[in-house]
Amino acid sequence: MPSQPVWGTRGLAELPQVEVLPPPAMPGQRVWVHVLLFLLTILTTVGVGGWRFSAGLLSILLAHEFGHYFTARRYRVPASLPYFIPFPISLFGTLGAFIRMSPRIPDRRALFDIAAAGPLAGLVLAIPLSYMGISLSEVVRKDALPGNMITLGEPLLFQYLGWLAHGSIGKDADLVLHPLAFAGWAGMFVTALNLLPVGQLDGGHISHALFGGKSRWVGLSIFAGLAAYSVVPILAQLLIAALPDWFGGLSRYPFFNQEPSWLFLLVLLWLIGFRHPRTGDDDFPLGSSRQALGALLGLIFALCFSLDPIKF
Repeated sequence: MPSQPVWGTRGLAELPQVEVLPPPAMPGQRVWVHVLLFLLTILTTVGVGGWRFSAGLLSILLAHEFGHYFTARRYRVPASLPYFIPFPISLFGTLGAFIRMSPRIPDRRALFDIAAAGPLAGLVLAIPLSYMGISLSEVVRKDALPGNMITLGEPLLFQYLGWLAHGSIGKDADLVLHPLAFAGWAGMFVTALNLLPVGQLDGGHISHALFGGKSRWVGLSIFAGLAAYSVVPILAQLLIAALPDWFGGLSRYPFFNQEPSWLFLLVLLWLIGFRHPRTGDDDFPLGSSRQALGALLGLIFALCFSLDPIKF
């Protein structure tokens, strides 16, 4: 029987005639491109929120991306240095960062570890930076706030850190966030978005490692939920405007007056797609410890996610 080139990590002793090939090497990197993009992102984030915000947010993003990078290197999966995306007209001054990586992952454990390392590494910094920033934030009465303030939806983890720092501040007061707290909030927001179990997001990789081919249905369910949350209020507003006598009562409920904040993300998720490519060995057992860590990552997603993250 002629030998066939196969890429994988399991069954070599049982298949002595199989030739195992490493994944293809990444093209040569232009380090200056990564450095230039990072320096530009420093400028754009400083311009949006000051140097404290920039230092906090970029530290979280660096930890996230290098978590992926070093774990990929551990499994000998070729990966690039992080590409930062400066975007001065956004709320954060950046659209985040990403690394390029070979799509040929040896097995489910490697896929899980590489995907999970980024959010976990970023959260290790996001939590203490958020607490430090919240401690430096000012508690003010709501009626003293100017009308042009941006209101941020607080995920449960951020709320808990606020309670640790200031206790219960009451319904008539609010926090004016220190730039470092805003950076921590942005880090949690990025963590939650990355943990959405869809396609090529970190959560999509984790979902595929946990559920295999069924991960597609997990992603579709999340997509359908976000779509319903975003589209139903729009349709209701149209009905309220067209048929006020029948549907005017719906305007009393905040749900039917919200802005369609997730539509842009829904378009991106649709373009990304819901199918996930197989690894080199999708039958490789994931193990109970990684399954438990997967459940913990699901909890982290729930604690960092907010359905209404930004209100102008």
